[in-house]
Amino acid sequence: MQTTSHILMIRPASFQFNEQTAASNDYQHENKVLTSAQIIKKAQDEFDDFVSILQDNSVDVLVVEDTATPVKPDAVFPNNWISMHEDGTVFIYPMKTPNRRLEKRADIIDTLKTKFKVKEVVDLSFWEEKDMALEGTGSMIFDHDKKLIYACLSPRTEKEILLNYAARIGYQPIIFSAFKKNGQAQYHTNVVMCVGEDFVLICLQAITDAAERNMVKDTIKKSGKTLIEISSQQLEKFFAGNMLQVRNKKGDKFLVMSERALASLNDEQLEEIQNHTDILAVSIFMIEEIGGGSARCMMAEVFLPAL
Repeated sequence: MQTTSHILMIRPASFQFNEQTAASNDYQHENKVLTSAQIIKKAQDEFDDFVSILQDNSVDVLVVEDTATPVKPDAVFPNNWISMHEDGTVFIYPMKTPNRRLEKRADIIDTLKTKFKVKEVVDLSFWEEKDMALEGTGSMIFDHDKKLIYACLSPRTEKEILLNYAARIGYQPIIFSAFKKNGQAQYHTNVVMCVGEDFVLICLQAITDAAERNMVKDTIKKSGKTLIEISSQQLEKFFAGNMLQVRNKKGDKFLVMSERALASLNDEQLEEIQNHTDILAVSIFMIEEIGGGSARCMMAEVFLPAL
């Protein structure tokens, strides 16, 4: 399945500007006006409202509280360290920075086992010993229907690990490079694009190499999915690529995005999206500004079979 109605989300306890990740993610902005306590409270309020919107639309959300210690400023973005698959496999991923490696929690996997069938846990953290990373569904965008993995290379997405992973699960890797207008590599693929059941939303402008851009475009067309293009400005200023399609218990499909991303879309883009799916928009301005990630980053899809 390309979409699921089961989502894992981590309620933040220590959300703050993460100096360790800022080297590869200049979407992060430090807030020197509010106190740490005010920032955490605002992030928690945004998180709670996000969860309520999903639940009000009959999407199943498993909320796990972040632990206060050790301090984990980016714990609200669990999709980078864990993915959960239809065959019962759970993958744990190598993370780039030391304080993000602290987010991996065995008790969360134990909680999953009380609700879902977990056949195997595959921990790829050993790559961290070489200072190499592949940050889950931040680094990789799955087209489960066509068994494709889209991935833009960056300090958080190493080609060697990606090729090894793709071979292991039997998916074809679609590898490219993507950049911001300032020349910095896009830190995660999921800020550049998202894949739904019958559409792909992507910023092709970020792929500066013409051959790679054409390769990605042709792959999308061959997949039979509608290509919906966004601009570099929509990507960089509004997180318009950081979206995730989910469905609810009744089978209704929603593209989840931030209110900031929704406000950036033009009428043509909105019409194209709504031809395929409904839209759910959430207000997460503080989390976006300080964390440098948006709605998709906050949701880890659970494809595991239910007990």
